[in-house]
Amino acid sequence: MKIPKRIQPLVDDGLVDEVVSRLMSGKEADVFVVRSGDELRCAKVYKEAAKRSFKKAAQYTEGRKVRNTRRQRAMEKGSKFGRKEQEEIWQNAEVDALYLLAEAGVRVPEPYGCLDGVLLMELIVDANGDVAPRLGDVSMTDLEAIGHHAFVMQDIVRMLCAGLVHGDLSEFNVLLDEYGPVIIDLPQAVNASANNNAKSMLKRDVDNMTNYFGQFSPDLLETNFAEEIWQLYEEGKLRPDTVLTGEFEADEDPADIDAVMIQIQEAYREEQERLERIKEAQQE
Repeated sequence: MKIPKRIQPLVDDGLVDEVVSRLMSGKEADVFVVRSGDELRCAKVYKEAAKRSFKKAAQYTEGRKVRNTRRQRAMEKGSKFGRKEQEEIWQNAEVDALYLLAEAGVRVPEPYGCLDGVLLMELIVDANGDVAPRLGDVSMTDLEAIGHHAFVMQDIVRMLCAGLVHGDLSEFNVLLDEYGPVIIDLPQAVNASANNNAKSMLKRDVDNMTNYFGQFSPDLLETNFAEEIWQLYEEGKLRPDTVLTGEFEADEDPADIDAVMIQIQEAYREEQERLERIKEAQQE
């Protein structure tokens, strides 16, 4: 296969020896199977912002830290330099997330580096050595669905404990190899503590996975893992090995408005008395 222009720098640097085939073309990148020495790997070529169809990217980048204040100002102004920096951060976010999540025990492809907007990483294969299928292309039994769902829920927990929410998780960005699910596509991963959309995105991730597996095991549709996970996270009780139940009961006890108002009035009265004492002391 002819070497795509964007992959040529990796060939020049000796990171890629041959482009074997195009694997897929997505909303944010084109993916190729490449050969590096004796290994087949995956080269993800990010599309330029103008050609990318990822919606509402600003929701995902909220809370991402930029250490260099000059870069931050340029990005806020939307200058040419700022847009270039924004693109670099978007691309590097996936590399950073892959390293972070692999360290946290989440099953993700092993990254080998990112050069000029091309991410080189592990090619996930099945038991026969063929490219692993996406979850959405696989049928399974009731027991398999329950097992795979539990596996994904635990990886979502590990991600959150590492400070990240995938933000776009579905059956189309989870691969299935001989050992189970592998989560892919992470450039939009959000900072759980700094992004105001983190909870809603986590709920969407969990619901997407539950609804998919629920096609094969309908009992899963009665679970509520998203609220359980987030409540444990907010309370500081979530751990990578937390055993989930899928059960959650919202606090439906009505607020005691009268008691709250009494507390507010008491606090106001005390503050007024304090100010009056200060005023008297100043007059003396």
